[in-house]
Formats: sequence, structure tokens, C-alpha cells
Amino acid sequence: MRLSAVRIRAAMRRRRLALRRMGLPILQCAVAAGLAWLVASEVFGHPRPFFAPIAVIICIGVGLGQQRLRRVVELVVGVSVGIGVGDLLVSIIGTGFWQLALVLALAMTAAVLLGGGPLIVLQAGSSAILVATLLPPGGTAGVDRMLDALIGGVLGIAAIAVLPGNPPGMARRHADQLVNELTVALNSAADAFERRDARLAADALRRIRTQQPIDDYRDALRTAREILVISPLHRRQRHLLRSYVDAAEPLDHALRNCRVLLRRTHGALVDDEPGSPGLTAGLRKLAAASEVLAASLEASPADARAALRAAGSTVDTELLSHSGFSTQVVAAQLRSMTVDLLQATGLRHDEARALLPAINHPES
Repeated sequence: MRLSAVRIRAAMRRRRLALRRMGLPILQCAVAAGLAWLVASEVFGHPRPFFAPIAVIICIGVGLGQQRLRRVVELVVGVSVGIGVGDLLVSIIGTGFWQLALVLALAMTAAVLLGGGPLIVLQAGSSAILVATLLPPGGTAGVDRMLDALIGGVLGIAAIAVLPGNPPGMARRHADQLVNELTVALNSAADAFERRDARLAADALRRIRTQQPIDDYRDALRTAREILVISPLHRRQRHLLRSYVDAAEPLDHALRNCRVLLRRTHGALVDDEPGSPGLTAGLRKLAAASEVLAASLEASPADARAALRAAGSTVDTELLSHSGFSTQVVAAQLRSMTVDLLQATGLRHDEARALLPAINHPES
């Protein structure tokens, strides 16, 4: 019973967090959709402008990483292609099941030949179906739907500008999630060495093998930059976002190096190579330094650089000379990750390397 209550509370907590994250897009969609219907019906006199609020939802969306300005253009182009092709064909061949299939196929084909992306092709197809089933051929309803799409798209963009999110906060959340992946992975590698448990390393590698954290981070950066372009309310925050943009590639490299580190950790334990307390301490220091880095991307990088330097300095000639091959690779990857994370603080590669003490290759 107690376990069930804990799971219910955890599920409710996740849902509250999801609602908090999606609250702003929902508000933007609701306000802009209502205004789109009002403008299309009262200003332009469209009797049932259902496509205007639909266009708002397509434009704003409820996720990250969508280029909204481009989506407005794609939306209008897709609707125009579908209605244009559909209206022309229906005027010639009439309506029916085979006419519907032909109109749909030709409209989507035309969108592809015009170089349209998935949204243009889908909108062309759905608009062609609308013409072939609901709209009278040769009338003005098709043009009205095109105008509805434009109204919805423009008001969707306006809602993003007037009710914007927090671009640096958006980048910060995803950077924290990415760094947390690195922190958990490094601590898991340290645990695996301490417990001599290869399965721990294998499980950690399985968790971090996906590129989703870095993909989500890059999507968040694209969305944040787009909001800064659209909204005048956050223009002054551009300098805060700059550090997150500069950190994206080094963090990607760190994630990739972490996978190699975990693979060789697993190999070292499978081969029963002798452990190294210094390496375990270095892994934990790097995990802690990663957390300091996440907290300092918008502030002074001095503390993060000092913590990273201390972690990277645990790899020395003595450690390498008394380790097996896989353990040496783990140590080398720890040092490489340190350089990556130092670059995430704004240093060039040569500057990051210069912060770490030189080491000599161990004699074989």
C-alpha cells in the first residue's frame, strides 16, 4: 500500500511538472485561437473560420525545437497548394471517391515537387480533401481558408511575442538535464570501479547511449533564439543565451567521450584489471565539477574552471603507469571530458589543455 502511494505521488509530481512546462504554450494557443476566430469571423466575415484557430495550434505547437516563422510560411503554402490543385481538379472532374483519391495524390505530389517539407505536404493533402469533400468548386471558400491560415499563423506569432517564455530559462533547464546525465554517468562509473561491478557500467552506458539529451538541448536553443527574434520583451537577454549556445558543441563532445569512458570501464571490470582509487576519486570530482559548470553558465566561470582543473589533474603519469589498458583509456577519457567541459566555460581547446598538468606516456 505504501509503495503504491509513493508511486501515485511521484506520478502526480511528474504531471504537475509537465503542466507547469506546458502551461505557457497552452495559454498562447487558447488566447491566439480565440482571437483568430474573432478576427476571421468579425473582421473578414468568414462564417465558420475553423482553419484560423487550427492554424494557431499548428503554428505555436506544444513542443520545443519548432521554427515557428517557417511553420507559418509552410502552413500557408501547403494550404494554398492543396486548395489550388483541389479546386482546379474538382471543377474539371467533379467529386466522388476516386476523384478524392486523385486530388489528394496530385496535391501532395505537387507539394513534394515544389520542395515542400512534411508540414507543407500534409497541409496540401488535408486542404485538398477539404476542397474535394466540403467546399463548392469555383467559389471563394478556398481563398477564405487560405486567408484563415494566414490569420491564424500571424496571430500565433503575435501570441509568442506578447506572451513569451523565458529563453535563458528554457536553455538552462535543458543544459541542467544534459549535465545531470553526465553527472549520473560519471558517478555510476565510479560506483562500478568501487564495487567491481561490470553490470553497473553496462547499465549506465545503456542509459547514456541515446543522443536525446543533446538533441533536446539544441532544440531548446533554437526555440529560445527564435523567441528572442520575435519578442521585443527579451532582447536584452541575448547575452545570457550566448553562453548556452557556445557550450552546445563542447557538451556534445563530452557526452560522446562519456560513452567511451563507460565502455572502457565495463571492459576494465570484465578483464579484472586492478582498480585505481585515484581514478575513482577523479571520476567523482569530475561529476561534482559538472554540476558547478551547470550553475555557472550564466555567471562567472572561475569556480567551474577551478573544479574541472582539479578533476582533470587526478590523471597523472603514475596513475597511467600502474593501470591496465582499459583503465588507461578511462583515465584518458576523463581528461578529454575535462577539456570538453572547460571549453563549455568559454575557453578555446588550447587554453583548456593548458590548464591541465602535462603527463608523460607510461612506459610499456
